[in-house]
Amino acid sequence: MFTRTESFRAFIRYYPIVSIIIAIHLVLYLLTVLPIFPNYWIVETFSGVNLYIMEGELWRLLTPTFLHSGFSHMLLNSFSLLLFGPALERMLGRIKFLFVYLVSGLIANIATLVFEPLTYTHVGSSGAIFGLFGFYLAIIMFRKDRLSRQHSQIIMILCIVSLIMTFLQPNINIVAHLSGIIGGFTLGAIRYFNKKDFFDSMRSAAFWAESNRKKLAYQSPLKVIIWSAIILIAIIGFFVKG
Repeated sequence: MFTRTESFRAFIRYYPIVSIIIAIHLVLYLLTVLPIFPNYWIVETFSGVNLYIMEGELWRLLTPTFLHSGFSHMLLNSFSLLLFGPALERMLGRIKFLFVYLVSGLIANIATLVFEPLTYTHVGSSGAIFGLFGFYLAIIMFRKDRLSRQHSQIIMILCIVSLIMTFLQPNINIVAHLSGIIGGFTLGAIRYFNKKDFFDSMRSAAFWAESNRKKLAYQSPLKVIIWSAIILIAIIGFFVKG
């Protein structure tokens, strides 16, 4: 599923959206490094600058998703898309896959506008790619039959490692990564959420609570307060840039 055995021509035919996005990454990178015209114009015009967005340049909420700050940045994001995009494009179809990718990137850039200062500048497709990871997580949670156990484990490990590295590496747009994966998960949950399964889970939880009602009644108020504080801190931590 995540291994590529197609020829170059077959890959483009089977996964046109992934191919086009990677081509855009490469072309824009080359345009910013080749001395064929004032290449700084591309970065200055299409990068994400919160101040300019607030002044009305709304295209900057989307265009940074296709720009990168260097060759390694472009290569890493394109390689991630090459590995994990095709399966989702085949699963969703071209239009829906493109919708998930662009909306996840848009959510990441809007969150960056909201939580980062006006002077903040950013580029990169990481928010959109994390959105794909989030969509995979929604599939794992709501439609386990769509992914094998092995592939589900790969996605889970990848998400955990990626989130850990988000906080360890310098110059990372933490807000974009977190909001991208949350946005992708939300889109996946909207698509695959099953009311029957949800209410079955609620009934199971209610049955467990009723069975353990007496035990729950004797919980220490201090313990409840401590756990509530831990959960609140964890939630706040998702939105604070380290």
